Amino acid sequence: MQRYTIKHLFTKKKAAILLLTGALIVTPMQSILPMSKFAHTDRAYASSTATNKLTATGETIISSGVVRKDYTFTTTRSSRQVSTGVHVLEIDLSNPYISLQALSGRNGEVGTRTNVMTMATNAGAIAAINGDVFNMGREGAPLGSHIASGNLVVSPSLLKGMYAFGVTADNKPTIDAYTFEGMVNASNGTSFPLSGINQSSYSSDVSGETYSHSNRLFIYTSAWAGKERPASSGTTPTEALVVDNVVQEIVSNGTISSPIPENGYVLRGHRDAANFLTKLTVGDTVDATYALISQTTKQKVDPASFTMMVSGHTLLVENGKASSFSRDITGVSGNSYTSRTAIGYSADGRKVYMVTAERAGSNTGLSLRELQTVMVQLGAHKAVNLDGGGSTTMVERKLGYSTLSLAHATQESSMRAVSNGIGVFTSAPQGELKGLIITGAQKMLIGQTATFNLRGYDTRYNPMDIAGTTTWKSENNTGTFSGDVFTAKAAGTASVTATSGSAKATTTFEVVGSDQLKSLVSTSGVGSLSQGATLPVSLKATLTNGDQYTLSGNHLTWEFVGFAGTFNNGVITVNSVSKGTTNGYAIVRYGDLATMIPFTNETTTATVENFNNVGYSITSQVTPENTTKGSAKLVTGASGNSSDKALQISYDFTAGTGTKASYARLGTAGRNLMAGLSGLSLDIHGDGSGNWLRAEVVDESNTIHYVDLAKSVNWTGWKNVKVDVDSSKMKGALKLRRIYVVTVDSTKAGVAASGQIAVDNIVQYGKNADAASSTSNVVKLTLNSKRANVNGKAVSLEVAPTLKDGYTYLPVRFITEQLGAEIKYNNAAKRVTVLSGSNILEMKLNEKQYTLNGTRYSAEVAPYVSQGRTLIPVRLFSEKLGYKVTYNHSEQSVTIQ
Repeated sequence: MQRYTIKHLFTKKKAAILLLTGALIVTPMQSILPMSKFAHTDRAYASSTATNKLTATGETIISSGVVRKDYTFTTTRSSRQVSTGVHVLEIDLSNPYISLQALSGRNGEVGTRTNVMTMATNAGAIAAINGDVFNMGREGAPLGSHIASGNLVVSPSLLKGMYAFGVTADNKPTIDAYTFEGMVNASNGTSFPLSGINQSSYSSDVSGETYSHSNRLFIYTSAWAGKERPASSGTTPTEALVVDNVVQEIVSNGTISSPIPENGYVLRGHRDAANFLTKLTVGDTVDATYALISQTTKQKVDPASFTMMVSGHTLLVENGKASSFSRDITGVSGNSYTSRTAIGYSADGRKVYMVTAERAGSNTGLSLRELQTVMVQLGAHKAVNLDGGGSTTMVERKLGYSTLSLAHATQESSMRAVSNGIGVFTSAPQGELKGLIITGAQKMLIGQTATFNLRGYDTRYNPMDIAGTTTWKSENNTGTFSGDVFTAKAAGTASVTATSGSAKATTTFEVVGSDQLKSLVSTSGVGSLSQGATLPVSLKATLTNGDQYTLSGNHLTWEFVGFAGTFNNGVITVNSVSKGTTNGYAIVRYGDLATMIPFTNETTTATVENFNNVGYSITSQVTPENTTKGSAKLVTGASGNSSDKALQISYDFTAGTGTKASYARLGTAGRNLMAGLSGLSLDIHGDGSGNWLRAEVVDESNTIHYVDLAKSVNWTGWKNVKVDVDSSKMKGALKLRRIYVVTVDSTKAGVAASGQIAVDNIVQYGKNADAASSTSNVVKLTLNSKRANVNGKAVSLEVAPTLKDGYTYLPVRFITEQLGAEIKYNNAAKRVTVLSGSNILEMKLNEKQYTLNGTRYSAEVAPYVSQGRTLIPVRLFSEKLGYKVTYNHSEQSVTIQ
């Protein structure tokens, strides 16, 4: 047996060791059995899956010798085609500047977990992925071998079929399974087998040996960062501190409390191993020898012959083909579709493939069988599965950058702390400037501004500072520059050029046209229609792909109805009000999409709460308590402004049946409301759940009055909602006490059982004392008759209502004027605009698409012109603007009020 003394661990400074974030289910470990009993072959799967396709989608350079390649893996599951993003760091080991290294902990520690980004940053890596599986119920030390800078930091566990990836001292990649063999010899003539180095406790695969640390001897070095040596071992240890191979201290049935120096270690034993340690005396010398044993060759291997090693789980690929699984894959959810991490290498040993696959967004993840297919199609000669699921992480140094960033989304929307990882390093010296990269917006809306930056890289793709002054120029008429700030002014493809010295770079991006907008909304509430009044405006645009943007409004088209106004830097100012006007409208248009902000002089307004300076407690309440879950809290950034706060109400109505509610209580007493309250305006961030949103108003007699804020929250994103409140039956002082989400039946189709809704900018309004009382007109029309009845009085029409293709059409001008709404025509655009209360409805002649309050919809029928007059479908007009429609089929009449 070749002998390797323990001092080899301390010939170099502690190696940085990356902690993996994933987890292996190891309770009990006996359920994960050896390959001989539970091996699964997928050669048939790999050869017969004709629907599996790996398509290249992009390629970027990380460094000389390191390329990031992206693919889409497409397959068919249950007759449905699905796809997953696959990301590959392709490493050229023949490049003299490139090396791989094991990563772990904050300072190369094991026995504590850290996310991949932190480990890679601390170690100076230019890219990294997560590594070994670990037991989430323990400290998180890797379950397999971990070699850093030629030092064996963690020995392999007694688990069969666990394969490890390593790079030898002559820079050759290997994948093999290893066991550990060691012996501790003392100068007093005694010796005892050494079972491992820096290991967490686990359940082994060895028959009859349930507890890993029972009756065994282990070494713990200064790299061990766990609070215990180890946690949950089920044993009471005896420990001996050894420094420079000399015993310094022995504690029977206890632990060494002094720190372990870099040139020392602790021998930790139980039962027979403890008896061995108690026979030692301070001053004795000890010599520890150990080796790894290859399960392929059965030969002993010097750990110092490797520069690095990180273990994984099952073997995936051998000789370029899908291999039998070397372990039962249940513990790593092998048959489920989840995020995956793997590593492999080419047949000539030149290329290493570090691979991650996403389960995030539309990416469905992979099973282990699908991961095998991916690795084979990438060209892997041999490959091993690493930790996956929430542990899957890839970080990279993008070209021109000096810091690391996530290469793709993680499954849990955050980076999990893991046991270790594999880092990519470059030693390439600084070269000459090779190229420039412009960074900034990839997509903008008209009126938006964006700051662009310039980054450089040298001939070896190291990041390089740009010296001197940079000049920015827009190559077409889509926008202009002021310094490095670009303002988008017209839709189209924008081209931007940056010049620094003799170097130049150009990039293009899209300034989005209105045809790509799904909605344009304002969350500004109701303005006061009085000269000199101002109203801050917030505009939000949502694209058809779901992306959301906040717009300044400075470069959009504004139109003011009922008053003369101006918009400047986010604020509307009322300059003058048209005589006799009680309701005005500010219409803002992005191309053919418009939204409206109502103004009125019939009300006095006051802010109840904007949640930015809350001086009271907000508490959560749920009913019924035994089935409903919920929370109420203030959150920042919900409106797109990182400092703006909003009230978020979360709910979970999954369990139980019947009426359930999640409440947000505003302090003990509630928020004060004005006398003569006639309405509330709120900004509500809907979740499209279809649930009911209500508020409780309490009067002086403590009587509760319920206000329906939304009978059905059937929208997503922010929307301003204005509701009328009848306070005639409310006594004395009023308070807004609670806002809540309620469902009568959470099992009803179209109603979500869980979600969250946000509320902001609660404004109250009440009638002025001298405001004229409003009237409610009732209009009755008869098909094919030019005679109508308005509040019981006969009036004449220029064109009669008609039935066309099974739909009833009404003359739009007549009906809007009779119901107090306002209508505007744009003949050039063939557009009809109806303004009613807080609603704006826009339709185009002979087109089924329409917009309501800035959101696009599609109707079954379209407006058309008859006898020089525009007719619109009655349901589109009435139901969207909140009017009540009654049909009398025997009379062939329609009544609207």
